[in-house]
Amino acid sequence: MGVGHHEAAWRHPRTEPARLADVRHYQELARIAERGKLDSVFLADGVALHGNVRHNALGGLEPLTLLSALAAVTDHIGLIATVSTTYNEPFHVARKFASLDHISGGRAGWNIVTSAGEAEARNFGIERPAHADRYARAAEFLEVTRKLWDSWEDDAIVGDRVGGLYADTGKIHAIEHAGEHFAVRGPLNTSRPPQGHPLLVQAGSSEAGKDFAARHAEAVFTAQQTLAEGQEFYADLKRRLVAHGRQPDELLVLPGISPIIGSTEREALLLEKELEDLIIPAYGLAQLSTMTGIELTEDALDRPLPDVPVETEGAQSRRKLVVDLARREDLTVRQLLGRLAGGRGHRVVAGTPEQIADQLQEWFFSEAADGFNIMPPILPGGLSDFVDYVVPELQVRGLFRYEYEGRTLRENYGLDRPGSRYATPREVAVAR
Repeated sequence: MGVGHHEAAWRHPRTEPARLADVRHYQELARIAERGKLDSVFLADGVALHGNVRHNALGGLEPLTLLSALAAVTDHIGLIATVSTTYNEPFHVARKFASLDHISGGRAGWNIVTSAGEAEARNFGIERPAHADRYARAAEFLEVTRKLWDSWEDDAIVGDRVGGLYADTGKIHAIEHAGEHFAVRGPLNTSRPPQGHPLLVQAGSSEAGKDFAARHAEAVFTAQQTLAEGQEFYADLKRRLVAHGRQPDELLVLPGISPIIGSTEREALLLEKELEDLIIPAYGLAQLSTMTGIELTEDALDRPLPDVPVETEGAQSRRKLVVDLARREDLTVRQLLGRLAGGRGHRVVAGTPEQIADQLQEWFFSEAADGFNIMPPILPGGLSDFVDYVVPELQVRGLFRYEYEGRTLRENYGLDRPGSRYATPREVAVAR
């Protein structure tokens, strides 16, 4: 997230917002993460100018382009890009992710989003599709991309120079998809990705989002504020998975956490206070107004959050999380802005490396998480702190790897490589 997940990170002296469009900044982040043996780097994205750039520094580089540049300077870390199914076409997306998977040697992942914002729709000259319609399109979109990734069998490329046979065209298949939203002939003009299919990630926590994840996703990025909420979400998603004929370990639940790290608890709290003092209320109010669907002004800062309408078309789960947080802790709007500034609804924890590790361990052993999406408040310093101080603490406790288990993102997540739909049963068994 640019120079940090805290909305005021760009104002802190430990960050360099002038590097937001510098590929070397992101390459440095990827190298730090790989040094810590982290699974992946993940780029959030949207196809509109979100947030008020008058008061916040936004990166905005297109994720697949940027991840290709990161692939060139790393060897093991996964590369996950956010791409919308609402404002793209399956053939484009299938080809781009297949290309990234080849470029990286099997490290690509796709965070599948349906794009809830009205600003995004206006950039494409259409009305924002209804919530249910977006998810119906997403399901068919994913069906088509999977067919396209399978359209080349694993051994379609023969490479026989003497015989003059480069590819066995009997193992390259037109998919002939004709559905409600898409008509795609195929095949893909890129051979099958090294992972079979790039890793499939989902980040919505609405009812439709959870059902989509249970049917299709292999990892879920989510946000919960309390351990009880995390356990409830975890159990619900794992139950849905079984109901769709999948095993619980076929999907990893990865809640976000923004760790503010200090050598002492006092030092961590001091950094948290430094960032909080840099918050610009006008920016937070605009963000909160978007989340809640009500217009908030500075007059509301020292009052409780007003009644919030039930959302039916936008980011339903995040709106509920914000409202529940405000009501549960009896927060004023100003206090709520401070709580949201560090992670936009994700949990913020300030403490020593040991205290951060305690939190991760508790959620993991309490079945609230299979792992975590680490969201440093400032970058690159907050990521370096996590890698240099929290990761060794987790390693000593036997909770984290010392070396990568495999070469691909799937291998490091402990997930199977899917076989091609055109392969024989024996070939599928070998692939798994």
